[in-house]
Amino acid sequence: MKTSKIYKNIKVLSTTEARKGISDIVDDIRYSNQVYGIGRRKKIEALLIKFPEYLNEDLSEITNVNANSNSFDFLNNEPELYSINDLKKKYV
Repeated sequence: MKTSKIYKNIKVLSTTEARKGISDIVDDIRYSNQVYGIGRRKKIEALLIKFPEYLNEDLSEITNVNANSNSFDFLNNEPELYSINDLKKKYV
């Protein structure tokens, strides 16, 4: 499957590419936790991420996805922009 553009940890596909390879995309997400962006004209319009295995019924669906999946793992390799002291100064 060809990808249009690769961000650090997000594979970006056109809608046409996604339609043609949806089965492979779902398998890739399921087994390797890959994140896919789908869009038009090289602009991401939607993300495909693995749905969490465990849900907290007291939380909304989107909160469950954010808290219980790997949806933000791509941020692990991003540099820290603020220190704890910076945050304390501004928000405490």
